[in-house]
Amino acid sequence: MTRLLAALLLSTTASVASASAPPASDARPDALSDVGFDQRIGEAVPLDTRFRDEAGRSVALGDYFGRKPVVMVLAYYECPMLCTLTLNGLASALKVLTFDAGREFEVVTVSFEPKETPELAAAKKAAYLREYGREGAEAGWHFLTGDAGSVAALTRAVGFRYAWDQETRQYAHPAGVLVLTPEGRIARYLFGVEYSPRDLRFALVEASAGRVGSLVDDVVLFCYQYDPTRGRYGAAVMRLTRVAGALTLAALGTFLVVSLRRDRASAGTAEPR
Repeated sequence: MTRLLAALLLSTTASVASASAPPASDARPDALSDVGFDQRIGEAVPLDTRFRDEAGRSVALGDYFGRKPVVMVLAYYECPMLCTLTLNGLASALKVLTFDAGREFEVVTVSFEPKETPELAAAKKAAYLREYGREGAEAGWHFLTGDAGSVAALTRAVGFRYAWDQETRQYAHPAGVLVLTPEGRIARYLFGVEYSPRDLRFALVEASAGRVGSLVDDVVLFCYQYDPTRGRYGAAVMRLTRVAGALTLAALGTFLVVSLRRDRASAGTAEPR
């Protein structure tokens, strides 16, 4: 099980990096040969696709879009390990954010196992609402199930590739979350099972086009850039250099102005000889 988990995590990075790297021999287990994320940043998800929420109601995916950015997780509720790690990592990051689910953003968890039921979704929702512990989160974190057609439409749209592993009797799938715009377009992928609250905040600010966050977020975000091969944000060295240079010039200018004013004030108060 540990070997499979490690291979799954490696497969996510390998499948994303393959778009910019030359092909090489694939030494991954057979179950992982077609598992990973194909990044489709800027593309739309099928908002008219129908699912069932945790109460068993028929809903359209678009019901959760329109006003706020959306954090989306593809998981299955009876997953023995990787999905739980992914959801735990997301919950930990969300608890650190000053943004609240349901207020600044929505969270949509979708099961990619068509056999799973709203009852399973409801149990997962109850568990993660307790873990998250924010008032009003029940209206902002949603757990969905759907039939095979709906699942296929969504997983294809977001580039989520997974496969049933007969040997382990579980799905092999990549680990990560997506951040989408209020209009339903893919903005960012964050990979792995642990997510930096800073990266999640940056992704939400970018996906919202300034509707979430503050001027400070915009200034700080200017000094970072998204790395699609790693699914995270890193320091933008050239931008940091420019900002540091601008601050140095501003400090030097301020020093000169203050010095000149002091000199003039000293000259004006000096006694004539």
